[in-house]
Amino acid sequence: MRNNLLFSLLIVCFCACSQNKTETIMQNPEITEKNIVNKLSSEVKHYDYEPMYYLSYVQNSCFSEILINDIPVNLNFQKESRGETFEINNFIFKSGIQKVTIRLYPAGKIGSADFSTLMRDTDMKIEITEADNKNRDTKDKEIATYVTPLDVKVDAEGYETSEFKFTGKDYFEANFTFEAKVPYKVEGFENAQDLREWNKETLLKNLVSEYNEVKKNYQNKEYDNIARTSYDGLRNQFVAEYQNREYINDVWNMLMEVYKHPTFEMQPIEDYKLVFFAEGRLVALMQNSKDPRVRGNTALWAKFNRGEGIETLFCNSYFYIPKGETEFKIY
Repeated sequence: MRNNLLFSLLIVCFCACSQNKTETIMQNPEITEKNIVNKLSSEVKHYDYEPMYYLSYVQNSCFSEILINDIPVNLNFQKESRGETFEINNFIFKSGIQKVTIRLYPAGKIGSADFSTLMRDTDMKIEITEADNKNRDTKDKEIATYVTPLDVKVDAEGYETSEFKFTGKDYFEANFTFEAKVPYKVEGFENAQDLREWNKETLLKNLVSEYNEVKKNYQNKEYDNIARTSYDGLRNQFVAEYQNREYINDVWNMLMEVYKHPTFEMQPIEDYKLVFFAEGRLVALMQNSKDPRVRGNTALWAKFNRGEGIETLFCNSYFYIPKGETEFKIY
């Protein structure tokens, strides 16, 4: 359970900004390390029917990224062939049309195999399904399916052969949509500024400064401030997943166990690039390396050792600025 919970939290590892001395963060100033579980639990509502949405994928001969509503939900830069199923309610902010984006990349050299470009047998299949959170025994309802395109050829003898339509390319991207109907509505980014309209040099300078203050916050062990800037994203996740207090408490305790571990050490903020998400309303400093161990994560990360070898925790947080404001907030 511990490893599964920690893995699920890599996308919601939230960070806080601080100065060299302790200062109260004004994002959710009433939240503290001690009261966050009660506050989060009080936000969760239950309904007669609690729809849960799942994304299942199978891929072959490539690495991949999957995004929902232009926010990363799954990274695979480790195995050229892989498949799994996971919940996606956390990325569905309200009922309506949801956008899924897939990005496929060559896997490079893996052992004796060379996947320097997308191969003839490169493919990915995605299925979106719906189930009732209160009745997991019922059969999942199929909502949408996507399959990467094939180029089908017929030879002179009438035999058909097929291959990935973009064989030989070094990148492939596609989108599809599905409709979700959820009883909740959580705050998305409709009221956030489009940061693509900002001067890139100014934005990068300000964001680097924020990241360095975040790093100081971890080093200074400002847990109340971490709770304050964690609250919005965690609230959205737990509300969308209809989570109970026990689970919320386990998640928060697990995070604090890692943050408070004596070996927890933030790593240098370096080799990064500026990347926009959520149609320009979120921004992050992302790893610029193609090392599969860090690729696709933010430049803010830590190492720790609980006695079973070095572990890493990527703080995959994204920054935004509400309309009419000038200061970053963290999601």
